[in-house]
Amino acid sequence: MADPTAGGRRSSADMRAVARNRLIESRLTPNAISVAGLMGNLVAALLVTQDEFFLAGIAFVAGSVMDTLDGRYSRMSGKGTPFGAFLDSSLDRMEEGIVLAAVGAHFAQEGNDVAVAAVVVAVLFSLMVSYTRARAEALGVECKVGLATRPVRVVILSIGLLFAKGANLADFELLEPAVYLLAGLTVFTTFQRVWHVRSVLERDREQAADPAASPEADASV
Repeated sequence: MADPTAGGRRSSADMRAVARNRLIESRLTPNAISVAGLMGNLVAALLVTQDEFFLAGIAFVAGSVMDTLDGRYSRMSGKGTPFGAFLDSSLDRMEEGIVLAAVGAHFAQEGNDVAVAAVVVAVLFSLMVSYTRARAEALGVECKVGLATRPVRVVILSIGLLFAKGANLADFELLEPAVYLLAGLTVFTTFQRVWHVRSVLERDREQAADPAASPEADASV
C-alpha cells in the first residue's frame, strides 16, 4: 500500500529544491549575508544602549542566524571565495565584540564595576578562543574542543539579552549572570584548547621520535 504522505514529502522536497536553486541563481552573495549579520548586531548594540534588551536580543539572534547562513550558503551555492571566508571570520569576531561592548557600557552606566570587568574578560577570551583554534589549525592541529564555542556563546548572550532586567519577559535579570558565565567559560575554553594543542603536538613529537609507537605502525603489525 502506498504511503499517503510520500507525495507530500516529495512535494515539499521539490519546493525546497526550487527555492534553493532560485536562491543560488540570484545575485545574493555570501558576503552580502555576512554584512547583513553585521548590521543586525550593530542594531542590537544600539538597542542595548537604549535599554531595549528584548529587541536587542531579537536583533542579535537575527544577526547571528545570518552568521550561520553565510557559510552554508557559500558551500551550497559555490559562490564562496577565499576573501569571503576571511571576511566572514573577521566580522564574526567584530560582531561579538560590538554587542558585548554595548553591554559593558550599560553596566558602566549603572556603576557595576564587577560586571564591566567580566565583560572585558568575556570579550578578550572570546577572541582568544577563536585565536587558539586559528593558530592550532595553522600548525596542522584540529582544535574544535571546548565548551564556549561560538554557538554556545551566542545562545548564552541571547538568553541574557532576552531575559534582562526590563526586557518585559517576566521578572528575570539574566544579563549579568550571562556575562559572568561567558567570562568563566571562555577563560576555561582558552586554556582547554591550549592544553589540547600541547598534548597533540607532544604526542606527534613522541611518535616522530619513535615511529614504532605510532598507531600506523601498530596497525601494520
